[in-house]
Amino acid sequence: MSNQLNENNASNFIEVQINKDLQEGKYEKVHTRFPPEPNGYLHIGHAKSIILNFGTAQKYNGLCNLRFDDTNPIKEEDEYVHAIKEDVQWLGFDWGDREFYASNFFEKMYGYAVKLIETGNAYVDDLTPEEIREYRGTLKEPGKNSPFRDRSIEENLALFKEMREGVYKDGEKVLRAKIDMSSSNINMRDPILYRILRATHHRTGDEWCIYPMYDFAHPVSDALEGITHSICTLEFEDHRPLYEWVIEKAETPCKPRQIEFARLNITNTVMSKRYLKRLVDEKIVDGWDDPRMPTISGLRRRGITPKAIKDFCDEISVAKANSMVDSAMFEFFIRRDLNEIALRRMAVIDPVKVIITNYAEGKTEALKAENNPNDENAGTREILFSREIYIEKEDFMEFPAKKYFRLSPGQEVRLKHAYIIKCENVIKDNSGNIIEIHCTYDPNTKSGEDTSGKKVKGTLHWVSAADMAEAEVRILDYLIDSDDCEDFTQGINKNSLIIKKSLVEKSLLNASPSDRFQFLRQGYFSLDEKLSIEGKPIFNRIVSLKDSWRKES
Repeated sequence: MSNQLNENNASNFIEVQINKDLQEGKYEKVHTRFPPEPNGYLHIGHAKSIILNFGTAQKYNGLCNLRFDDTNPIKEEDEYVHAIKEDVQWLGFDWGDREFYASNFFEKMYGYAVKLIETGNAYVDDLTPEEIREYRGTLKEPGKNSPFRDRSIEENLALFKEMREGVYKDGEKVLRAKIDMSSSNINMRDPILYRILRATHHRTGDEWCIYPMYDFAHPVSDALEGITHSICTLEFEDHRPLYEWVIEKAETPCKPRQIEFARLNITNTVMSKRYLKRLVDEKIVDGWDDPRMPTISGLRRRGITPKAIKDFCDEISVAKANSMVDSAMFEFFIRRDLNEIALRRMAVIDPVKVIITNYAEGKTEALKAENNPNDENAGTREILFSREIYIEKEDFMEFPAKKYFRLSPGQEVRLKHAYIIKCENVIKDNSGNIIEIHCTYDPNTKSGEDTSGKKVKGTLHWVSAADMAEAEVRILDYLIDSDDCEDFTQGINKNSLIIKKSLVEKSLLNASPSDRFQFLRQGYFSLDEKLSIEGKPIFNRIVSLKDSWRKES
């Protein structure tokens, strides 16, 4: 036990409780679990739970299981099982040989239900769902006993056996715990333990037509797996007395402790699998892994790293009360991570052509550019300079406003890693649209070798016509504009995806999905592996360069 503690200073209230349990000898080894229901893809709120459960086990040299709560065959699919496993592994965690399913324990759960009947702690009820709700009472008024509550043990055993054998229709009967219909905790008013449900299960097929409810399956699964600390989100706090009741009355071999923590809520973000599924089903997004989605697969496709997610979760820590985290805080940790690892490249998202009239036609010049100023080992790369280049349309203004320091007629600016240029003329089409900007360059102003003594206030990124590739750039924003709408779909941001046909450094044709790039002055980007094809890369913006949140010192 002393080795378990090993000077593990508690960093949150959960670890305080774990330390206490270990010191008192209640448990010899910490054993946690991450128990998702395979009815959708995981989101960043689940990432917090994954990190907490697996991370806690690691800290105490314990174990963490991956268990699928597959007790509702109507909503569960193998696709979700595979996606969940991929997400957990991508975050850097391994469950070893401890992959479990609630369905592994269906026979044993049935046995525990029979035991509850035999000890007078459960009964078969014939009330309809509507009648059960009516009899349950309200938060202010107690419930009343079902007229079937006092059936004999023998009758209940026979009826429950017939439920399993498929004698009755769906919803015709349920098995309920016999606790207290006047309890102040409404969850203790004879909750349903089993219901009849004819649906093909993704693992057991049509073997069962009765399925356990979560409040029964969860504690029994925990106990059968030898879990010591069942770490749940705060909405299960009122269910803890029922969790403990099942453990006690079923006389399970292990007595796990349930501890609740506040779930993660982030502004401008949907944090409900039910709502996320609506986004997918209503084709507001192009799938669970749409890079605008807060799903772990969406974050991965967008280019956010596991480290950024872990650092964010560590910063917000584990709380006892629900709260809302500013999305800008998450962006801070994404930028902090990417600033250190992202390769610098130049990409012109909305291009306009620039002709450098005093630069020789057909001539190209290799210039040196750094790959990452924060990483000495990142080295440098060569970029080509030529007579014809492209800059951002917004970096030129024919009639500049006051204190406009980018390119304008008669104005000089520096091209990043290259020369100072000066606008001499503007070429327009018949509709008055600018199609070319004619400039001259000063050969004495080459970056790193400037002998001109000139000082300019503006520096622009650019790409050369001799060394560029076409690419699609996707500017992503939050799906939700407002968190105050009664129906979240009313707050959908119609500008959450803006697609631009852009020009990028030719080397980006060789980009890998594992690469992260800072497009100078534009933001951080990564290749969309799902949509890109050879010779036609598509880049998603991970996050902008602007930071509206700063970590307090």
